[in-house]
Parts: sequence; structure tokens; C-alpha cells
Amino acid sequence: MRDAWIAVGLLLVSNTFMTTAWYGHLRYPNSPLWAAVLVSWGIALFEYTLQVPANRIGHHVLSAYQLKIIQEGITLAVFVVFSRLVLGERLTLRHGVSFGLIFAAVAVGLKG
Repeated sequence: MRDAWIAVGLLLVSNTFMTTAWYGHLRYPNSPLWAAVLVSWGIALFEYTLQVPANRIGHHVLSAYQLKIIQEGITLAVFVVFSRLVLGERLTLRHGVSFGLIFAAVAVGLKG
């Protein structure tokens, strides 16, 4: 069970980097696209240095399907926080319900 929690922690940090790489440039709409791409690639490098070990460690106790399902749930949770704190966007009821349905799918995928 310890390996599962280590994997979750690494996935949480790696998804924080990836969300920043994918959406952080939106705060700078006037920067050139090539600069946004290069900076995003640089940030994504850190994501990979955590994502790969997370999957290796987690796969000792979880299936690849479970790891992917956990990763998707973490991605949404990180995005909600990032979107509010960095982009200043509020979660609408419609988006909240959509995310809730996805989290329900995560729960179903991890059951048993």
C-alpha cells in the first residue's frame, strides 16, 4: 500500500507540472507561440521525471488501468485549483457536474 501512496504523491506533483505546461502560457497571451511551446516543453520535462517513476512504483501494487484512472482524477483536481488560482476562472455548476461524473467513473474504476 505504501507504493500506491508514493505513486499518488508523484502523480500529484507531476500533474501540477503538466497542467502548468499546458495552461500556464494562457496568462501571457501576448508572448510568441514559439516561446510558449519551448517553455512548456521545459516544464513538461519535470513532469516526465516524476510520471515515469510514479507508474513504475505504482505498478507493483496497482494495474496500469488503475494508475491511469488515478492520474485522470488527479489531473482534474489539479486543474480546478490551477484554473482558479492562476487563471482566475471559477468552476461553474455545469463544469462541476461534469467533473463529478468523471470522478464517479474514477471511483467505479478503482472499486474492488
